[in-house]
Amino acid sequence: MGIFVYGMNVSLDLRIEQVPGDNGAGEWLRIEEELHRAWNDQAREAALMVQGRVLYEIMEEYWPRARDDESLPDYMREYAEIWTAAPKVLVSRTRTSAEYNTRIIGGDDLSDQLARLRDETDGRVDIGGATLATRALRAGLLDELSLATHPSYLGFGRPLFDDYEMPLDLNLLEQRSFASGVTLHRYAIQKELR
Repeated sequence: MGIFVYGMNVSLDLRIEQVPGDNGAGEWLRIEEELHRAWNDQAREAALMVQGRVLYEIMEEYWPRARDDESLPDYMREYAEIWTAAPKVLVSRTRTSAEYNTRIIGGDDLSDQLARLRDETDGRVDIGGATLATRALRAGLLDELSLATHPSYLGFGRPLFDDYEMPLDLNLLEQRSFASGVTLHRYAIQKELR
């Protein structure tokens, strides 16, 4: 059985976007080489990536082209290779096709489908997208958080989870600091408090 891990860049107040539609590309982010390589390492460890439609479409627009873009640093081209080659599941009610080693699921029984994915996968399953991660959390399927906390307080914007007001108790599994001031924390979610 796999473990579902939601990884995200967040502000100190756990915001993932300051302005709707900035798609995680806000100026408040401090993604430099060392942090990018850490995200590359985590992505490389994933047995499967499960992404919501909005995130998937952002990724498919950029990363396949980035593989061959010599103007990009090697660590970005490396991530492009990891993402395009990784087995992926796109969660969508509207998409009927996808490339880059991707299959599509969706529909009214999404929680059951996610549970089957977790049961059928050995290793880490990366969950991408706040809506999808919130859905997995509500279904009791989310096992870990991997948060790169940037030294910015946004005060408003999209939160880490969509409309989730239940307490979560977390156990720290790993902590790492970067010269940019970003800290990466990996937490296990204690199931009994949800």
